[in-house]
Amino acid sequence: MSPTRAERRADVERRILQIARAHLAQEGAARLSLRAVTRELGMVSSAVYRYVADRDELLTLLVVDGYTDLADAVDAAVEAAAEQPWHERIVAGALAFRAWAVADPARYALLYGSPVPGYQAPGERTIGPGTRVQTTLTRLVAEGVAAGEVAEVPGHRGLDPRLDAPLAAAAAELGLPAGPAVMAAVVGLWSVVVGGTSLEVFGQYGPDGLGAPDALFEHQVRAGVDALRA
Repeated sequence: MSPTRAERRADVERRILQIARAHLAQEGAARLSLRAVTRELGMVSSAVYRYVADRDELLTLLVVDGYTDLADAVDAAVEAAAEQPWHERIVAGALAFRAWAVADPARYALLYGSPVPGYQAPGERTIGPGTRVQTTLTRLVAEGVAAGEVAEVPGHRGLDPRLDAPLAAAAAELGLPAGPAVMAAVVGLWSVVVGGTSLEVFGQYGPDGLGAPDALFEHQVRAGVDALRA
């Protein structure tokens, strides 16, 4: 049976993304060229424009693809640790986040590195995929709240009062049944996950990565989790 139009389109889009990922790794996001991808694909420009309008559209496809692939890896790691307590599943998810980034630094740089000059990611297409990991980690923290292992601290541990309302709003938006101090700890944990990963991927620890960057990252994540459980 001949492939349907939808199947043919999906196949072309898959090939475009496959080639674009290779060009991203070789050239970086700022030098990504739809024309170069088109040449390698073996299609004329007028044909490929039916699938990808321009370079910005190609970057958006790569951003959505990257966020989705990363979140799938994190979710798979969390699911594989389903028998573990909530805090160990957070560690499992964080380790999967780092492993994905280290294995594919070019795609990680597109998601969490410097902005691409002249490109603005469309929020209506990227926010959903881009917040999946945070949503997964927040859901796990909510388990800790429900179990009585994460609780609001009287006095907010010296939290600046100006942060109370924004943090409470963020917790409500994420469906986290907790106040600003817990949400501040969640933000701190997310900062550790992204910050620790970025320092390693972008070479800020030096050529040897402090000897054992994987162990250092896990130590940092566990410290962030401990801040939630205190």
